[in-house]
Amino acid sequence: MQSLATKPFLLDIHSITLRVTHEEFEKLCQDNPELRLELTANGELITMVPVALESSEKNGDLFGEVWAWNRQTRSGRAFDSSGGFTLPNGAIRSPDVTWIGKPKADEIPRGITFPELVPDFVIELRSKSDSLKTLRQKMEEYRSNGVRLGWLIDPQQHQVEIYRLGQEVEILASPTVLSGEDVLPGFTIDLGSIFLLT
Repeated sequence: MQSLATKPFLLDIHSITLRVTHEEFEKLCQDNPELRLELTANGELITMVPVALESSEKNGDLFGEVWAWNRQTRSGRAFDSSGGFTLPNGAIRSPDVTWIGKPKADEIPRGITFPELVPDFVIELRSKSDSLKTLRQKMEEYRSNGVRLGWLIDPQQHQVEIYRLGQEVEILASPTVLSGEDVLPGFTIDLGSIFLLT
């Protein structure tokens, strides 16, 4: 029989819902910078496990494409998944890629950890550990809070769901190129590397 000293001591929190205030959430983030956290509109704390290196690389590719386009056009500000913001419904979210156009981008207050704002564009990339249902709920939340364009990219199913403000969701099977439409004018992205390694 193993002694308590040699047996792993595990804490199962899957059946526990933790609710915190915005102030408590900000303190949690400050005290635990290694954790990836989000907060739902009703104050439920969401912990996100680190993604596999493959997904991390794909996230980097997506952010890099948006960042490079934005740097060339100087039309707003681009953020990766380590930055968070507060939606009008009170949820604090950090999509894999966030873009905010001018003049809204120029009005983001300095010194506030999770400013209240509505991005113009977001990307969520599904990793193997992500629930598609949960990601779809997040995309609907972004849209219902005013995000103009959102892409849910699912490498496992080789599909992209496009969420546009005031429109039905469009599902594309194995698209090779996506366009930023009128939200990110002139921006296109080749999805070859995203769908290549699944």
